[in-house]
Order: sequence, then structure tokens, then C-alpha cells
Amino acid sequence: MTTRVKSGEAGTLQRLLAFASLIVIYAFFSFASPFFFTYGNFTAILFSTVVIGTLAIGTTFVIITGGIDLSIGTGMALCAVMSGVFIVNMDLPLVVGLVATVLFGGLMGLVNGINIAILKIPPFIATLAMMLVAEGLALVLSNSAPIYFSDDPSYTKISTGNIIPGVEFPNAVLVLIVVAVIAGVLLTKTVLGRYTYSIGSNEEATALSGIDVRKWKIAIYALAGLFIGLAGIMISARLGSAQPATGMGYELQAIAAVVIGGTSLSGGKGSIVGTLIGALIISTLNNGLQIMSIPQEWQNVILGCVILVAVYTDILRKKEA
Repeated sequence: MTTRVKSGEAGTLQRLLAFASLIVIYAFFSFASPFFFTYGNFTAILFSTVVIGTLAIGTTFVIITGGIDLSIGTGMALCAVMSGVFIVNMDLPLVVGLVATVLFGGLMGLVNGINIAILKIPPFIATLAMMLVAEGLALVLSNSAPIYFSDDPSYTKISTGNIIPGVEFPNAVLVLIVVAVIAGVLLTKTVLGRYTYSIGSNEEATALSGIDVRKWKIAIYALAGLFIGLAGIMISARLGSAQPATGMGYELQAIAAVVIGGTSLSGGKGSIVGTLIGALIISTLNNGLQIMSIPQEWQNVILGCVILVAVYTDILRKKEA
């Protein structure tokens, strides 16, 4: 019990530190550029957080179990292409196409879970293979060309529309908020969430207690896949087209958001709130550096340093525990 309390306090401290870092970063860019601290730029940061945040939320479940998923970026691109296939090429009704896209992402996660839990392939290798498969299939199914949603403007409104009258606040941000709340409930208030933490804390002890670890691992990866499918919808709705080559690099930013938010790479610790803070930190950094005209290569260097600091902080936290 004492260990659990200390772990909870450490996790809360990590989230507070991440939130404090977000405030400091936001304040720095506000002083550094007169174009940063505006309502339009604030909504732009939130808007750019949607895709990374959605991917990161699903990845949080996986990393808490002590796993990893490298396929989320190209998987998102494949799901975006599948949304184009379902809605544009197959002319399915919008709602049916959306549901089919999310379920397709769940299918990808299910395959990852089976490869990891049943075939005992290490998560790094299993999801690396899926990353390559998804990248190739996205190009094959789209004929290496974008699929445009110009005949269905209601699709783009899912992301860029404004459901709140008179307020310029994109629907995509509201979707992220709803998704985060649902994920938070799943992680903290359900059996799936308890087993997610249990598997990450001590998989062997969890199995010895009579829990079917393989079944729950498959379920967790399948759940993460649903978020990949949703992210595919959000990015294609934002662009107005399904771009088969958009996914590369998103997996790194999503994993970075999870780690920055306090989720331990060794498993057993993490939260959805922390992940959202991590995603906001990355979006704020990217936005601020772009406004200051920092070259993309230096943006990558800075993001890499932030990830190193986050991981080292996690190492120090585990030593203290």
C-alpha cells in the first residue's frame, strides 16, 4: 500500500512538472514573438494537438502495459486511405464509412495484439513489421495518390467545422476532449484499466493471479487501434483528402507526448491527463518554433532533447521510488 501511495504521489508530481513546463514554454514564446499570444494561435495549437493527442491517448494504454507501438503513424495514414476507400470509392454513407474506418484501425491493433500476446513476438518487432505493412498498403490501396473528399464537404466539417455557433473553435478539439474523457474513464474506472496497470506493473504476478494476460493484451492493442482509426479520420478531414504518405514521424511525436506526460516506458504508470499535457507541450513547441522561423532540422533537435529530459526524469523517479 505504501509503495502504491508513493507511486501515485510521484505520478501526480510528474504531471504537475509537465504542466508547469507547458506554462513556461507558452510564456517564453509569448514574450519572444508578438504573433504567438493570440486567440487564433491558441486555437491553432489546440487544433494541431488533435491528431498527436488522439494517437498518444491510445498509445498510453500500450505503454502502461510495458509495450510499444511503432505502427501508429503509418497505421493512421492507412486508416485515412481506408476512409477514402469506404466513403469516396465505395460510396458508403458517411456514418458507415466513419465506423468502418475506426473498426479497421481496431483490426490493425488486434493483429498487433495477437502477434505479441499469442505468437510472443516482441512488441518492437511486431509493430515495426506492421508499420512497414501499413505504409505499403496505404500506397497500394490509394495508387500512391491522394483521395479527395471534395464531393462530401460534411466529412471535412468533422475536423474544421464549428459546432458552437458564433465561436471559432474547431470541432476537432471537441472530439479530442470527448475521446480523452472516455479514455480516462476506461483507464481509471474499468476492469480493462486496472488490468492495464497490473500487466505493466508485474505481468507474471498478474498471470499467476488467474488473469488471462494474453486476452487482455490483445484487447488493449485492439483498443489502441481504434484510436489510430479515429486519428486517420481526423487528419484526412483536416486536410480534405487522404494522403497515403502523411504518417511517418507521427509515431515518434505521439510516443514522446506519452513519455513527457509521465507515463513510464517500463510500464505500470501513466495517465490520460499527463498524455494530453505532453501532446500540448509538443504542439506548443512546434508552433512557437515555426513562428520564430526556426529551421525544421533544429526543431527536431529540440524535440529530441525534450524527449531525453523526459526519459531521464522517469529514470530518476524510479530510482527514488
